[in-house]
Amino acid sequence: MDRVTYPGIVDESKWLTASLGVAFLAVALMTIRSRSAVAGRQQALAAMSLFFALTVGTMAFGHLLAVSVKLVLGTLEGSTANHYLIGVALAVPSWWLVEHTPQLLAPGGPRQTATTLRLHVWVVATLLVMGLHNLPLAAPGLVTIAYAMQSRRVVSWVLAGLFVAINLVLFIGSLVFLASGQTFEQFRGIE
Repeated sequence: MDRVTYPGIVDESKWLTASLGVAFLAVALMTIRSRSAVAGRQQALAAMSLFFALTVGTMAFGHLLAVSVKLVLGTLEGSTANHYLIGVALAVPSWWLVEHTPQLLAPGGPRQTATTLRLHVWVVATLLVMGLHNLPLAAPGLVTIAYAMQSRRVVSWVLAGLFVAINLVLFIGSLVFLASGQTFEQFRGIE
C-alpha cells in the first residue's frame, strides 16, 4: 500500500508563492480597512512590516507543518530538534511583528517604530544566521529598516519602490520555482 505523502504541505516550492499571496491579501485588506489618522509614511511602514512579517511567518508555519507531517510519515531526514528550532526561530519574531503592526496605525503609532525596528532586526538576523542563501527573503526586511530610519521624502519613495520591486522579483522567482516542480536542492543544482 502506498503512503500518502501530502506533497502540497511538504513541498517547499509551494510555500513562498502562498506566503507572498497571503501577505499581499493582508496588506490589501489592511489598506482598505485602515482609516488611520497617522501619516502616509507610517501607513507605508505598517504595510511593509506586515508584508515582510507575513511572508516569513507563513513560510515558518509551512516549515513547521512540513516537518511535523514528515515526522509522522517517517520521512524526516536530519535532526528533528534542529528542524523545529529553525521554524520556531522564524515564527516567533515574525508573528510577533504581525501582531505588532496594527499599533503603527494607532494614534501615537510613530512611538512604536523602535519596537518595529527591533522585530525586523530579529527576523532579518535569524534569516541571515541560517545562511546567506536567505538574503533574498531578508532583503525586504532590510529595506523596511532603512525606510524607518530615514526621513527624506525622495529616499522614502525610492525605498518603498525597492521594497515592491524585491517582492515582485521574489514572487516571479517563486512562480518559476513552483512551475519547475523541483525541490529546492534540485532547483539550485545541489542534488
